[in-house]
Amino acid sequence: MDLDETAARLGVPVEDIDRVHRLAGDRPSAPLPAKADAPALLNRLAVRPDDAAEIMAGWPDPGSPLWTPELRWLLDRSIALVRANLGGHLWLPPGPALPRERGPAWRHLYVYTYLALVDVVMTYHRDHNIADSVSWVTLADLGRNLAIDRRMRGEGWPIMQSWLTLHARGVVYELGRLQHHRGGTAIDLHIPETGPLGPEAVEASLDAARAFFPRHFPDERYTEFACGSWLLDPQLREYLPEDSNIIRFQRRFELEPYQEPEGQDADVEVLRYVFRTLTTPLDQLPRRTVLQRAIVDHLKAGRHWRIRRGSFRM
Repeated sequence: MDLDETAARLGVPVEDIDRVHRLAGDRPSAPLPAKADAPALLNRLAVRPDDAAEIMAGWPDPGSPLWTPELRWLLDRSIALVRANLGGHLWLPPGPALPRERGPAWRHLYVYTYLALVDVVMTYHRDHNIADSVSWVTLADLGRNLAIDRRMRGEGWPIMQSWLTLHARGVVYELGRLQHHRGGTAIDLHIPETGPLGPEAVEASLDAARAFFPRHFPDERYTEFACGSWLLDPQLREYLPEDSNIIRFQRRFELEPYQEPEGQDADVEVLRYVFRTLTTPLDQLPRRTVLQRAIVDHLKAGRHWRIRRGSFRM
């Protein structure tokens, strides 16, 4: 395969294509579900009707003019890459960001990758005696993130190329209010957009994880929970009351010394999570909540937010 020509046809840097090519190699791929079964599967994955309609419109049918040979190759190798890392704890390097304006096949290539891996990861879950109810609520993060991407008009981060590969490899599990990420000696906590971060809901999720991982992954030993997020930035204490859910969440953690995270801009992350926009001027952002006012006032004062990492014993 001529990688330079493939990259040119896909409109991406050749190093991105080369990375997929090297990491996936000749490893086996996995088939997509039958198109007739796809609507029910998308519904089970909490995909909204507008997103589901786009996904179905771009479906990689044999002979579809929407799917060039290069695009089909990238889909096949992307599936193979994620499948080869089934059970792997580390983040995968994201696949190349494609020109979304070319249509649904390009916009949703990594959604099709995810759909092809549902049966693979469900088998992995069942091999570890994980209840289908946990599997489906975890995998339904697809629909949640597609809805966020639609709200952000494509401004969001490459969720399909990186974040959702964790779900498709059996690495992340949604247990109540929090998502729990296996790896090393710590369970990393992620905070989905599912409502208030109340202490009772948080504690219930932590308790569920304390029982879940020894039961289903008895060969792994976890000693602490950890989190890396702007939600742990102590500067928030300048603005939020001590009894706020965010401050109570912060108090669980012992923070590590601050280090600038590579490839992450905390100001961007805060705007993405709190306002779901990266292009709206600060003066036009809503100020309905204490948190919204804090974020805007802090940035307008020329200050910056920080992503902090901390942990606490299980």
